[in-house]
Amino acid sequence: MAPRPTPPSSTLPPLARLSSYSLAQLTHAVDNVRAIYCAPVKPPKPALALPKRKLLPKHLVHDTSVPDSGYASAEGEEDDDDEETTPADPEDIPYDPDVLRSDPFEREYVIRWLTGFTARADMWAYASADEAETDARAAFVDATASLLATFAGEEEEEDITRTFTFPTGPGSSAVHVELNDAALLSDDHTSVGLQSWGSSILLAERMCLRPTDFGLVNPAQRALRVLELGAGTGLLSIVTAKVLVSPTLSSCPTVVATDYHPSVLANLRANVATNFPSSVDTTVDVLPLDWQSPVYEGLLSGYFDVIFAADVVYHPEHACWIKACVERLLAPEHGVFWLIIPIRPTGRHEGMTDTVEAVFPRAEDMKGKEQRELVILDVEGLSRHDGVGRADEGGYRMYKISWA
Repeated sequence: MAPRPTPPSSTLPPLARLSSYSLAQLTHAVDNVRAIYCAPVKPPKPALALPKRKLLPKHLVHDTSVPDSGYASAEGEEDDDDEETTPADPEDIPYDPDVLRSDPFEREYVIRWLTGFTARADMWAYASADEAETDARAAFVDATASLLATFAGEEEEEDITRTFTFPTGPGSSAVHVELNDAALLSDDHTSVGLQSWGSSILLAERMCLRPTDFGLVNPAQRALRVLELGAGTGLLSIVTAKVLVSPTLSSCPTVVATDYHPSVLANLRANVATNFPSSVDTTVDVLPLDWQSPVYEGLLSGYFDVIFAADVVYHPEHACWIKACVERLLAPEHGVFWLIIPIRPTGRHEGMTDTVEAVFPRAEDMKGKEQRELVILDVEGLSRHDGVGRADEGGYRMYKISWA
């Protein structure tokens, strides 16, 4: 039996380093893509062979629209109980081809990779001095171009509306959020913020259950100021504003959601408008913020009591840029920065947690030093939930960062 395919985002090699990969390695990676998107459709089973319907476990977070919006867990339908387990070794996870095929991120990743490979294939194909090797590489390039052509006639991805219900503590009403997950832009890999990711869902769940643990308590003398970096669809900002709603407040909290991609910002504003009708005082301000070249003006000219960021580190430099922004924006005495990122054991985003811990030292390592610095006060490892997150996410790591 052929091995089950794995996420293409974890197996397709970086295009910038094509010269270091052999024909056999690229063939193996592209064959994995074919196994996902070009596999023959299985005929339906006879009626008598259909398994009994399985009662799925209840989830703490209920998405009442489309299950996981394409980010379904590979093991989601294979677990018979709702107990959290230690994430499995990614090499042992039996990825379901149907799950990978329905994952919009993986599909867009494949299209971008095939397009990029085709554009620079000549240099790779004729890099070998061996004539037989060159012919084999040329044939591989032709086959890869044909594979890319199979995606050309497919319909564009459609936007999906997702509805979340987050339970809260005793005496509080559940938090309801409606989000538009817009289709990823096939010609722009930076548009990932158009969709909701598993890490933001898990953090939102915890914020609703224990808001005081995350500093979501309005100060007595002034309004709380909360900022989200790389807000994407705005889930954390919207949840924050809903948690902080109170008719007894003398002043409304300030919640600011930031991102830098124009399409992401447009979708973010639409999501805020959906969740906060004009008759509601509490809302979320949406502002552009480029971590690499930040402009601190208007609402971004002051300090924030709490800063959130979920799944925002996709490049080794991102952690450095984010730290510089937090140093400028986090309140110097009491501010707290909450950062949650997925653990991706393989692929181009492998080791991103290491880049975070390289720029944010642990609090215990700063003892005896006089200079104040942003440090990691606490780290919590989180397991994946059924139906939440993408197949290549082996779990999550949540950091509590503040001044020390």
